[in-house]
Amino acid sequence: MKINVMKMAVFSVMLALVTSCDQKSDQDSKIQALEDKIAQLENNNSVATPVNVQAAQSADPSTLGSFEFAATEYDFGTIKEGEVIEHLFKFTNNGQAPLVISNITASCGCTSPDWTKSPVKPGEEGFVKVVFNSAAKSGAQAPTVSIQANTNPNVSRLQMRGTVTPKAAGAAAPVGPIKR
Repeated sequence: MKINVMKMAVFSVMLALVTSCDQKSDQDSKIQALEDKIAQLENNNSVATPVNVQAAQSADPSTLGSFEFAATEYDFGTIKEGEVIEHLFKFTNNGQAPLVISNITASCGCTSPDWTKSPVKPGEEGFVKVVFNSAAKSGAQAPTVSIQANTNPNVSRLQMRGTVTPKAAGAAAPVGPIKR
């Protein structure tokens, strides 16, 4: 019985060694294939195009609008917490096609945008209004709005910046019922 157990143990070890050698040789062949592919890419000096890439064409300038803002940043200085700041960013369409703003998103809930909804013809002006509510905000602030439009690049950003001074601790409204 001991001999059978020993034979099984020796057989198991030999089987493990053979399997290990097969796996090692399989790994060696995969490594070699990768090294060959790298060498081929280096020799060709070409960039491999992934198979899932869609063909991209350059945009026709005659189909694009173009923003020209007088300024893309507005410094509102120092304000007290709770104040609402509003700024109108005016722009001119310097493109060859009507400029269409498809969407504007704000960086946080404290900022709300409004904009020219109709297409802005070449040479005409439009606007983006940004409203910043400083309630529950303090310190340096830099709210941003991102504009998606038929421009190149198709996303433009406008930013307001300034400092919000917190309300005085004693000025806070009382919490709960007031005893008299």
